[in-house]
Amino acid sequence: MENREQLLVTGNQKLDWVAAHMPVLKAIEDRFQKEQPFKGLKIAVCIHLEAKTAHLCEVLQAGGAHVFLAGSNPLSTQDDVAAAIAARGVKVFAKHGCNPEEYLQFIREMIREEPHIILDDGGDVVQLVHDEFPHLIPRIIGGCEETTTGVLRMKAREAEGQLKFPMISVNDAMSKYLFDNRYGTGQSVWTGIMQTTNLIIAGKNVVVAGYGWCGKGVANKAKGLGANVIVTEIDAIKAIEAVMDGFTVMPMTEACLLGDIFVTVTGCCDVITTPHFPLLKEGAILTNAGHFNVEVEYEALEAHAVSKRTVRQNIVAYTLPNDREVFLIAEGRLVNLASGDGHPAEIMDTSFAVQALCAEYLAQNSLEPGVYDVPEHLDRQVAQMKLETLGVVIDTLTPKQTNYMKQFDHA
Repeated sequence: MENREQLLVTGNQKLDWVAAHMPVLKAIEDRFQKEQPFKGLKIAVCIHLEAKTAHLCEVLQAGGAHVFLAGSNPLSTQDDVAAAIAARGVKVFAKHGCNPEEYLQFIREMIREEPHIILDDGGDVVQLVHDEFPHLIPRIIGGCEETTTGVLRMKAREAEGQLKFPMISVNDAMSKYLFDNRYGTGQSVWTGIMQTTNLIIAGKNVVVAGYGWCGKGVANKAKGLGANVIVTEIDAIKAIEAVMDGFTVMPMTEACLLGDIFVTVTGCCDVITTPHFPLLKEGAILTNAGHFNVEVEYEALEAHAVSKRTVRQNIVAYTLPNDREVFLIAEGRLVNLASGDGHPAEIMDTSFAVQALCAEYLAQNSLEPGVYDVPEHLDRQVAQMKLETLGVVIDTLTPKQTNYMKQFDHA
């Protein structure tokens, strides 16, 4: 009992802290409270179960929804937050550190609550609904997906004609990826690495695999911390961009010889794998910031190493056949959430505002199955609301300027 009471204390503290730093969601919550756009609807949320996600659930609750919450990664679930949000009326299906089968079983139990709307992170809920619960598809209004990985999975399913309800690509909203992916990932990845290792970043060779928006954020934050940054890429355009941004670009096989800290953020699998392990320097630190723990090939590392030992919480040292020792953080899972608190609250304020408004959009509009962009007016509404909370005022076009620009509309 005492342990549960302590969990509630710390969980409520976390919830109250983020709520105080998410003013856009507060404005949406106040409106939802009055208008009740989700009255009578069930919403299933499968996003990293920490305080900011829990607060999003509260906002949806304020709009009249019955909310069910599962974690989207076993190591990112915070049990104190889970206890606190459950005490506030959200039914929770998660626990920290559950094994892969328990993780999927929690999601199945949430799906059995028969949701109308799904807020997904990585696509696992949508996948299980289609594969194991097809009888529930007729009642599902639609869903939102907030990760690059999840959007790729949705689009692949759509291309095969196997997506049976509408999904909004929240990840591709400008007010999400320009800030969440870049500034949120950039800061939270290095916060997670630094607090887990207690090592300096300045002067080290940092290898960032992938130069999408998340990779840009990770690379630029590392540069700001004083690291020498190397980027690996498969896309010529992104590689040129990395070069123009002042970074060294090379293949992973070459980068392995130089890197002190590796951050994979590609959304793909097998970025660092068996051929790379013998090339790694003594003491190299391997981390992943992609959604699934498949970028640093965890099972291959386990098989390749001659021994392993835990050297610090969330850090395992692997001794390789060449007697070099390398370190893997958080089993190769999302380092910013498995070894930290995730993105800053102010960043998730806009991302989750997009989630909340898109959920409302689904509730109010009947869409055909498929993957949809976030409606532009909602994207810009969130950006405008954020500016207002920051006390920032911008210019507007005069009537003359508006008329001038109209002449180019049909050019």
